[in-house]
Order: sequence, then C-alpha cells, then structure tokens
Amino acid sequence: MLGDRLSKLRQERNLSQRELGEIILVSGYTISAYELGRSDPSDDIKVRLAQFFDVSVDYLIGLIDQPLSYRRDANVVMLPRNLSDSQKENLRTFLSSLEEMDWVGAEKREPVAAKS
Repeated sequence: MLGDRLSKLRQERNLSQRELGEIILVSGYTISAYELGRSDPSDDIKVRLAQFFDVSVDYLIGLIDQPLSYRRDANVVMLPRNLSDSQKENLRTFLSSLEEMDWVGAEKREPVAAKS
C-alpha cells in the first residue's frame, strides 16, 4: 500500500525517484525499494514523506483512504467512531449550513440586565 501511494504522490509532483530521495535524504534506489515493497521506510522517513507530500502518515501507510493534511490545525474535528453513516451525513449538512450563514452581519443579542 505504501509503495503504491508513494509512487502516485511522487508522480503527481513530477519527481524522479532520485529527486525525491535527495529531498528526504535517501538514495533513489531506496525510494525504488519502497515503491516496489522491497523495503519498508523507518518511522522517521515516513514522517519526512508525509511532511513533504502534506498527507497524514495514516494515509501514506494505507490505514485511511482520505489524504488528510499532515499540517492539520486546531479546527479539525474528529468524529466519534460509533456514528452511523446517516449521523455523519447529518453532521456534514449541519456544518455546511453554518458555513453559509452570514456571521459578520448577524446581530448580536444584548445581555439581559440583572434585576436588583
């Protein structure tokens, strides 16, 4: 799985195996071995590859199919694993509706004054 994804990511960037090797500090032969499944990169090399291609290590090694960004920020929401597909879709619809709201022009409520 890693070999196929690595090859695809490299080709999308129009890089040779030698060029990618120079970028992540390994030989072109080593990149070839990774892509052919003859060798497995160390965890350090996996992280370098994920950083360079801006994909998660999980995507790179085949644990997930969506190429999430390596540089995920604090705005990323992790969904509970036990949500059904329909619950996930309802949540996506709700979040999309929030994006469409005009937050800048929305009126703010005035705080209710405390009664004495």
